[in-house]
Amino acid sequence: MPTAIALTIAGSDSGGGAGIQADLKAMSARGVYGASVITAVTAQNTTSVTAVHEIPADVVAAQIDAVLSDLDVRAIKLGMLFSPAIIDVVADRLAGFSGAIVLDPVMIAKSGDALLQEAAVDTLLRRLMPLATLVTPNLPEAAQMLGTTQAPDHETMVAQCKALRDLGPGAVLLKGGHGTGDTCTDLLWSDAAPLPLEAARIDTRNTHGTGCTYSATIAAELAKGATLTDAVTTAHAYLHRAIVASDTLSIGAGHGPVHHFHEVW
Repeated sequence: MPTAIALTIAGSDSGGGAGIQADLKAMSARGVYGASVITAVTAQNTTSVTAVHEIPADVVAAQIDAVLSDLDVRAIKLGMLFSPAIIDVVADRLAGFSGAIVLDPVMIAKSGDALLQEAAVDTLLRRLMPLATLVTPNLPEAAQMLGTTQAPDHETMVAQCKALRDLGPGAVLLKGGHGTGDTCTDLLWSDAAPLPLEAARIDTRNTHGTGCTYSATIAAELAKGATLTDAVTTAHAYLHRAIVASDTLSIGAGHGPVHHFHEVW
């Protein structure tokens, strides 16, 4: 039986809680072999991002070529891409990719530090949205992508999902973690009716890397052959359990990571 392989194209988090490191942990926890293409190296911990080094676009391209020319990648997760040059080269290399592409439009770190250059937003919308099987913005990211304010209610979330879908992706998962109330509601908009995914909001500071983990888990499930709806609902449940278990870890002084391997240790 072929080994399920997923690829993450994203930035490195030296603290290990988000980015490439979180993606590979999530993929491994879900029983999928994870390959990686690093777009940027960040000096980062649970409290801040203190430096970002952009990987040259030709080196990003070489990494993609190396992986896709040899490994049977079934799904790709796109995370921190940082600059227009990197977005352009990723779009060029993935134009003929036949598997699933999960685009997590990483713009702001949990600490509030920028992870996407302002000039790169338009390039991301123009080049990558039409290639994406699924795009997974949180509420602030969706607002920035649409040039509007953060959705305050379900009706506005539905409207923003529709507006994002009109930009070209196959489906939209609008994440409600930045909302308020005791229940956190995500909204999946695909060819079917909008599907709400609800979970009790967990009172914890340890939410570093939740978006990375969510999108990487979706990509892992798609690599195993799951339908989009099943991949999203499985990832939603896995992430919720990882957040619940996060307080069993003691990592750093700020926003600690979720517990990717809560089912193992």
